Amino acid sequence: MIIVHHLNNSRSQRVLWLLEELGLDYQVKHYQRDAQTMLAPPELKSVHPLGKSPVITDGDLTVAESGAIIEYLVDRHGQGRLVPAHGSAERLRYTYWLHYAEGSAMPPLLMSLVFNKVRESPAPFLIRPIVRGIADKVLQTFVRPQLKTHLDFMETELGKSPWFAGAEFTAADIQMSFPVEAAASRGGLDSGRPRLMDFLQRIHQRPAYQRALEKGGPYELLR
Repeated sequence: MIIVHHLNNSRSQRVLWLLEELGLDYQVKHYQRDAQTMLAPPELKSVHPLGKSPVITDGDLTVAESGAIIEYLVDRHGQGRLVPAHGSAERLRYTYWLHYAEGSAMPPLLMSLVFNKVRESPAPFLIRPIVRGIADKVLQTFVRPQLKTHLDFMETELGKSPWFAGAEFTAADIQMSFPVEAAASRGGLDSGRPRLMDFLQRIHQRPAYQRALEKGGPYELLR
């Protein structure tokens, strides 16, 4: 039996979605972030040494990292579904977006989260302007320009086909859902990029996506 060790408001939500799209049987073991630090609970370290989510167990196997989990589930249980044919142009795009999501899209989004938290965090009165000034400088000169570059790139690519890998919905779209949702939540994505907003609307309407939300619980990235 596949067990998803599911952390609230995390990348593991898309693993639940993939399992629903594939129609596989699975169980969800829920974990809650620390309300103050927003870190995963120490119990996750009993599943994987890094103590992070997503992570799944499938019999004696333990698989971590979103992209690795998606590849494993599609290859082991997908029966050819949600992945383009080997050797096709769509397969190359599929592989690219599967890795781009975490390798290129997420770092500036995480930096935006970190430096905005630094800017807003309590600090002694005398150094507060310095802390905020440094955070603002990094956001203005590096993070926000990087976010714009990536959002513009994704918007342009969706002009080539309705889904990231081509004409058909694939697991690459599931992988890309998290950075696009994160961008809409805190990365400046809005109606000025209609293709990305349409992508979000279309994935949120999928029945499997809705079932995954019911299994996973509240998902604040949708706010």
